Amino acid sequence: MLDCRKSLPFVKSGARQEFSIRIGILALLLLVCATASLVAQQQPNSAASWKFAVSGDSRNCGDIVMPAIAQGVHRDEAAFYWHLGDYRAIYTFDEDYLHTHPDSTISDYLAAAWPDFIQHQLKPFGELPVFLVIGNHEMISPLTREKYVAQFADWLDQPVLQRRRLADDPNDHVLKTYYHWIERGVDFIGLDNATTDEFDATQMTWLKGVLANDAKDSSIRTVVLGMHEALPDSLSAGHSMNESAQERSSGRTAYDELIAFRHTTKKNVYVLASHSHFVMNNIYATACHAGDVLPGWIVGSAGAVRYRLPEDHAAATFATTDVYGYLLATVAPDGSITFEFREVKETDVPANVVNEFSPGQVDWCFTQNKSTSALAGAVCPAGHTPTTH
Repeated sequence: MLDCRKSLPFVKSGARQEFSIRIGILALLLLVCATASLVAQQQPNSAASWKFAVSGDSRNCGDIVMPAIAQGVHRDEAAFYWHLGDYRAIYTFDEDYLHTHPDSTISDYLAAAWPDFIQHQLKPFGELPVFLVIGNHEMISPLTREKYVAQFADWLDQPVLQRRRLADDPNDHVLKTYYHWIERGVDFIGLDNATTDEFDATQMTWLKGVLANDAKDSSIRTVVLGMHEALPDSLSAGHSMNESAQERSSGRTAYDELIAFRHTTKKNVYVLASHSHFVMNNIYATACHAGDVLPGWIVGSAGAVRYRLPEDHAAATFATTDVYGYLLATVAPDGSITFEFREVKETDVPANVVNEFSPGQVDWCFTQNKSTSALAGAVCPAGHTPTTH
């Protein structure tokens, strides 16, 4: 195989060759090297399957659980990790933080919460790309979207997101809490439904534009949406975008847009969320969706206090709580995706984390970090007619 790094200097040093011949050879080598480089860049779009990982809700015990998740994600050779929001509790002390800062005031905690998340939960991923979705706990006062963008600008403006934002609109130099990027024929769309006034009109217009472009782009085979709260009318409707009139309206519109997109393009669509602190698939298989069910998962299992499952979850083929872990997604060459829940256990917590937080605190997080909260299921809305095909 041609080694461009060695060949180009050789041609350059051939002073005794005819000038025009040398220039011709050099041009040919440059063309070959450029072609080889382009092929190398496009290689990820080959026939091979590949993987990514996703979960959310790492408050309460995330400083202990997330390093174990990072370890597993690396072991599974995922291309990136997607965090679906709620990094720290904010309304009160996280139990892991309080264990190592027992004399902390609430002012101390609020100043340290996000840097603590970065240090303990993001740093273990090392050079692996991490994408962040904003959750409702990132919006608890005194926190704001402006503070969120300032703190997490490095993640919101990482090169792959910046390039996509400017490719969509060369004049768009404003960081937002929603974004998308395209990888190996899959458009990953991160949405912001962290407050009851979302999705607002601006975000909905943006989302419709992204889907319209994806519909026209033959290289896009799949769309994956990641958000904190599940869209309305899921098996976990009691803790989702059903919680406000604006969320219900915009969320149902988004669902109908996705159904229409899937129908007209025949492309794959998947919707991932957290917010509810358990793991469940097939979450949109409710009567509210009249047979047009989007493949959807809830994976709120990155360290938060764990809820009880909804009473009615019979449509889910995988539903479990009192576990921590992440979804490992395998993307097939045709763009279809299979999801497998990868549990992390107490024995998976790295030794340095156990030493920092103590064996007792680690054991508490795995055995006692539970809630009796049970969530209501879907109640189909009067007057709403789902998009059906």
